[in-house]
Amino acid sequence: MSMTESGQIRRSVEVEYWVVDDDGHLVEPGALVAATAGAEREFVEPMLEIKTTPCASTRDLRAELLDRLSAVLDRAEDLGKHLVPLATPIHADEIAEIPSERTRIQNEVVGDDFRCVRHCAGTHIHVEQQRGRAIDQLNTLIALDPALALVNSSPYFEGRRLAAGARSKLYRWMAYDTVPHQGRLWRYAQDRDDWTRRLERRYEDFHTAASEAGVDRRAFHADFDPESTVWTPVQLRAAFGTVEWRSPDTALPSQILRLADDIAGVVAGLDGTEVRIEGDRGYRSDTEIVLPEFDALVEYVNAAIRDGLDSVAVRAYLDRMGLDISAYDPTTAEFAGRDVVSPAAARQLRLEHARRLEADVRQQTTISAD
Repeated sequence: MSMTESGQIRRSVEVEYWVVDDDGHLVEPGALVAATAGAEREFVEPMLEIKTTPCASTRDLRAELLDRLSAVLDRAEDLGKHLVPLATPIHADEIAEIPSERTRIQNEVVGDDFRCVRHCAGTHIHVEQQRGRAIDQLNTLIALDPALALVNSSPYFEGRRLAAGARSKLYRWMAYDTVPHQGRLWRYAQDRDDWTRRLERRYEDFHTAASEAGVDRRAFHADFDPESTVWTPVQLRAAFGTVEWRSPDTALPSQILRLADDIAGVVAGLDGTEVRIEGDRGYRSDTEIVLPEFDALVEYVNAAIRDGLDSVAVRAYLDRMGLDISAYDPTTAEFAGRDVVSPAAARQLRLEHARRLEADVRQQTTISAD
């Protein structure tokens, strides 16, 4: 991924969707994978991931994502299938994995808690690294992690309310609890060497845990390297030349595109801007970005996961960081007051939100055409 001639920062997204049939049952994507470039299987059977290429502008990103989604939805209509933009399937006892050595090793190392990951559908936003500012970009995205609250889309795990951002809680506090450094948010980095040392330490830790679980050394090295061993929400990706933010839930395309635009806008605005870490408030102005000290940031992140935009502190923080909260409408808020969802109700909710996605794509495509 390289800088465009105009100096704009390229950005791309990877969005995961649950696939269901006309009755709302989770099913494999099947022929949907061949509907468009960028459509891929994920590690669990009823999920489809749609990726874009690096795009020079939000307009290009919007056009490409909508074009690929439209192609998949057209094919899905023929097959009696639908895409569901919810971070969890709301209610599902067991979700089958696609067999692979990498997944087998993770199951061996993480143990029973790894089942939590099978219930998670999210969005990854990649932003092109700027020469000489990559660590500032990384630290700024770490500080923006509470913005995950803007697109929290499901509060449920196995039919019961877990948190406003159930997926984030599953990843950070449940799935990788036995190897917490692999999945939780990392502290700000001092420089590239600091980041590289952390990756190497986590790689060695995971390798040790794999050895203790009886995983063959050659099998481990065939499927893992330092960069692919961690699932921390914000990463410096040498393989792609990007900074990657992995925290957002899957959500309606219009919301994902807005979030990608806002995040890329903050990162693009770092040129000529001072970035420093100070105090517990955090704010952004035309000339500087002040990141809260990490312990204070964690309080905002935890509130974003637990309470979402219901948290006054999170709303105030995101406002100070220059994000327009009023432009977002997190789906998870619609489930307020409903603590338990039956399997039958979950199937109906999946279909309802699949219809919303289809309508959102049609509307956004019309807007783009105009």
